[in-house]
Amino acid sequence: MIKQLYANLFKKLSVADGVPLLLLRLYLAPVMIQAGWNKASSFSSIVDWFGNEDYGLGLPFPLVLAFLATAAELVGGIFLLFGLLTRLVAIPLMVTMLVAIFTVHIDNGWLAIADASSWLADGTILMNDSVMAAPEKLSAAKSLLQTHGNYDWLTSSGSLVVLNNGIEFGATYFVMLLVLFFYGGGRYVSIDYFFRPKLRDNGLR
Repeated sequence: MIKQLYANLFKKLSVADGVPLLLLRLYLAPVMIQAGWNKASSFSSIVDWFGNEDYGLGLPFPLVLAFLATAAELVGGIFLLFGLLTRLVAIPLMVTMLVAIFTVHIDNGWLAIADASSWLADGTILMNDSVMAAPEKLSAAKSLLQTHGNYDWLTSSGSLVVLNNGIEFGATYFVMLLVLFFYGGGRYVSIDYFFRPKLRDNGLR
């Protein structure tokens, strides 16, 4: 009885199994488009940052890599929005996330926002000195702002935080893109579904 009810429910829900993939795409698309647009708007600075060993990443072929990262995010984000070549565009975007994780964020640990009370930074699985110093940084910032700035206005929409710039966002985006790589843009909700009938007939979306 319960097994049959579950089977019937699962069958009905499977009709809308493209909705979660659509939501992933709608979440990721503006993030990627904005990141790509920011790079395109200050492209020469991005190239310089990619290649400079003193204050940048010190990567080889900075012009090529900056162009590829910009194109992957800007064009890939637009394609994700419409579910066009979803699996294909997920690949360079995942590569971009991995490059960002291992060249920019990895030394800062997991957390994107410093939280000294988090078990992700208190030594349970890793120790991050920058995160653990967050309370002192916040205290100093609050003191300066309360003395020299309009503190109530600055905190009217939320409390002050200290950014940690860890891998949290990059890793989260990578996992979301990995889901899209395996499952595609989604049934009924992507251009891929309607313009790739042969793949759809084979059970691919």
